[in-house]
Amino acid sequence: MSKAIKDMLTRDYKARFEGAADAMVISIRGVKAIPTTKMRKDLATKKIKVTVVRNSLARKAIAGTPLEPLGKLLEGPSALAFGGTSVVEVAREIVKLLATMPELELKGAVLDGQLFEGKKGVTELSKFPTREEAIGQAVTLIVSPGRKLAAQVLGPGSTVAGIVKAIEAKLEKGEAIAATA
Repeated sequence: MSKAIKDMLTRDYKARFEGAADAMVISIRGVKAIPTTKMRKDLATKKIKVTVVRNSLARKAIAGTPLEPLGKLLEGPSALAFGGTSVVEVAREIVKLLATMPELELKGAVLDGQLFEGKKGVTELSKFPTREEAIGQAVTLIVSPGRKLAAQVLGPGSTVAGIVKAIEAKLEKGEAIAATA
């Protein structure tokens, strides 16, 4: 391959991966063409892209970017999966695909500069909450003490209101109310 073509491919990789802060490296060796096309189509509906790369050129393209830790995983046939809302979503989708495509090899992923290597690392990553889920959990933790306090304050008040309502109902019916000591 000529130097001009290598430079062109490197620029193409840089353009494709521009703005990607996290990604995943997989190998699709052994997966037949039709299942690969179906996998790419299914992932594309979730805005996840899969790009088969030439390792040395991809290493050059991701040098100096947040994806640089993936460079050491680029051995043998490799493809970068990225996009979606986060690499956690990408990992979840790819791990789900393992059930139907056991030929897929999970090489690793990078999230916020932290490298998750191998199938074990990617599976662990797939169990992380996504950004939206983490925000929801944080909001729940922040709001929950206030909610409990409001319930504690309202609890006795609602009990008194219930007693007053019961007394009112008895008086409307003309029943006598017994005095308590």
